[in-house]
Amino acid sequence: MGFKCGIVGLPNVGKSTLFNALTQTAAAESANYPFCTIEPNVGRVAVPDARLDRIAELAKSAQEIPTFLEFVDIAGLVRGASKGEGLGNQFLANIREVDAIVHVLRCFEGDVTHVETTVDPIRDAEIVETELMLADLESLERRIAPLEKRATSGDKAAKAQVAVMRKALDLLQEGRPAREARLDAGERRPFQALQLLTAKPVLYACNVDEDSAATGNALSARVAERAERTGAACVVISAAIEAEVAALDSEPEKQEFLESLGLAETGLARVIRAGYALLDLITFFTAGPKEARAWTVRRGAKAPEAAGVIHTDFEKGFIRAETISYEDYVQHGGEQAAKDAGRMRLEGKDYVARDGDVFHFRFNV
Repeated sequence: MGFKCGIVGLPNVGKSTLFNALTQTAAAESANYPFCTIEPNVGRVAVPDARLDRIAELAKSAQEIPTFLEFVDIAGLVRGASKGEGLGNQFLANIREVDAIVHVLRCFEGDVTHVETTVDPIRDAEIVETELMLADLESLERRIAPLEKRATSGDKAAKAQVAVMRKALDLLQEGRPAREARLDAGERRPFQALQLLTAKPVLYACNVDEDSAATGNALSARVAERAERTGAACVVISAAIEAEVAALDSEPEKQEFLESLGLAETGLARVIRAGYALLDLITFFTAGPKEARAWTVRRGAKAPEAAGVIHTDFEKGFIRAETISYEDYVQHGGEQAAKDAGRMRLEGKDYVARDGDVFHFRFNV
């Protein structure tokens, strides 16, 4: 299980260049004109995790299978998208399908045509956010009246839905995204059911020039301030550098190139780490002679839910989880040695999965 991030932004900010580099494909055509990406392109990227390599080594696994991150390159948006301008209707439909928004902002000067004529990442961020807020506002205003009628007639589900709709509407009418809503535990599920565009978590990807890739620049610093103020995440990335890294054949070559630029890791690694933190995800592992595998689950998930990521039958017939922490697995040299040292735990249905757990699920269907 991975998660799906929609790459969005105004035309010609580097979305498709970044997508191509991240997925090491040429599926999304990059060109110096708006709307060169008309259909959403989807790429699956293996999530790098050194822990999986070590577990596979100790388990003498024949194969390693990482967890995957899915990127969707979504057509460029312009002012008026909420009213159908440009490719607005298609943009809004595609963005509803993703778990999080990677909002690429142009933070470099240059000759590439900008749809707004000047380079201003804060203005660009506000354009996209405004269009998403307008779309949410229209959606809620259209849906709330019939629900209010049902709520006044005693429909409890409708009453709960109206309550969270009101919270979202109040924010949107103030020009604030729905993700800023303060919800109690009982309101989270009906709020999620609204499927609001501005409720999705946002990661700003500041696309800078090559010289600014290691430290950022004045434009990316402004975006970082906005991210901190609005509860978004922010990473600095150079799509041009990522494209060059993707074109290199070997890992040593890639590492040498990155080090020459003062970079310790690729932009992909930074995007993944920020995305995991944004969506509050953790990784757990399974290991054996055939394969060592990484899996992704939401933080706070209990053992049966983690088992269900592997197969729904595992969740339905869950009995227990034989559990070893990654640290114990490595320290004792694998599963059997950890068992012998008393470091394997038998966990039941109420156990909350932890990042790095190595599981063996027992189930009966």
